[in-house]
Amino acid sequence: MENFTIWSLMIDLSIISGLLLVGTILRAKVKWIQALFLPASMIAGFLGLAFGPSGFGILPFSNQFSAYPGLLIAVIFAAIPIGAAKVHLSEVFHRVRNMFSYSMILTLSMWGIGVLFALLILNPIFSDLPSGFGLVLGAGFLGGHGTAAAIGEGLAHAGWKEAMDLAMTSATVGILIAVLGGLFLIKHSTEKGKTKFITNFKDLPTELKSGLIPKSKRFYMGQETVSSSSIDPLVLHLAIIAFVIGVSYWITNSLSDLIPSVSVPLFSVAFVLGLLFQAISRRIKSDEYIDQRVMERIGGTATDFLVAFGIASINITVVIDYALPLLFLFAFGTIWAYVLFHFVGPNIFKDFWLEKSIFGWGWSTGTVAMGLALLRIVDPELKSRTPEDYALAYIGVAPVDIIIVTFAPILFGLGFTWVIPLVLLLGAAVIIAIYKSAGWWGQGKHENTPS
Repeated sequence: MENFTIWSLMIDLSIISGLLLVGTILRAKVKWIQALFLPASMIAGFLGLAFGPSGFGILPFSNQFSAYPGLLIAVIFAAIPIGAAKVHLSEVFHRVRNMFSYSMILTLSMWGIGVLFALLILNPIFSDLPSGFGLVLGAGFLGGHGTAAAIGEGLAHAGWKEAMDLAMTSATVGILIAVLGGLFLIKHSTEKGKTKFITNFKDLPTELKSGLIPKSKRFYMGQETVSSSSIDPLVLHLAIIAFVIGVSYWITNSLSDLIPSVSVPLFSVAFVLGLLFQAISRRIKSDEYIDQRVMERIGGTATDFLVAFGIASINITVVIDYALPLLFLFAFGTIWAYVLFHFVGPNIFKDFWLEKSIFGWGWSTGTVAMGLALLRIVDPELKSRTPEDYALAYIGVAPVDIIIVTFAPILFGLGFTWVIPLVLLLGAAVIIAIYKSAGWWGQGKHENTPS
């Protein structure tokens, strides 16, 4: 085995950065890539997979490059709470009740139904499948590459080493299904006159297709909150993240020594410490020097590198070994996402149900970014206020998401796999039951005209 040095890290970063640049150029110039909304990070990942160790073996990645997603997901989760604005949950819920309920149903059911389908159908057919195989669906389709890395790491700690490769594959396939399926649903919906803001791909702004923003539409990445004579503003924010990750790593190792039977994921500890750091900074009145936009950009940077490294490091041999059950799982996940789009969306939302459900389709099969890209086709000016409502609603959904991602692999490792689908699907059923008993169910099913 080769020695991993600081130059090994530099070479890995240099290669993947070069691929990201190539991906950006291809997105800006190649029409069919624009038509698929493929992000540069995903293109870079495919190139790394084709020319890396699992492909032609041309790119000299180190033997540690598959470990980067586990660290990068911790960076993403640590950055989420730090610098976030203070929000009163009661006020948020009153305004975005329907989006919150829809997001909860989507989150709980997508995670739960994948595990249930695997336990009832796939595990009896493929007897050598791990009992937590169904978690791959929610990790990739609903969560994207970030959550896939988190779940993959957690399941690896629980003893299933191939989980990371399968979760990354799930996330990659999910994005393709999100785009291709989403464009088909949009075309069908516009032909049926179901959209309020009828448009098509040709009407999209150029920057959404190419990824290049013209000067007239550019905006700042963040604000400088400290003087560079003291410390560079970006260094301050990077230092906060690096400090939180370092302490999280120490705590994770300490917990592993104290409780060897339970593996606590690094990203979960990083998220909790991020919350604690934000609470302390708010208490001592220093939170105004932490810019949320800069923290979001750090998280976004980690996400792009995670997607690229995650796809490039997929072990094709492992994917082939699980090819048939994966195919069944992905097919079922696509059907379930359509059920959420076609039946739950119009029954939950009173206004703009088609637009919000299209967003939900992109989110439940690919990522939130894919949901937003599809939304811009049917709602170019975002008059449905879907992104704003989702951002507010996710404040209440995020803790549930974190709990699922943290404890699902632990329950799998302890042998309590059945608890996962029973609890999650029961939660989704309770929300639907509340809507039906309150008379809210079906409120937008027969109407999709501007109010």
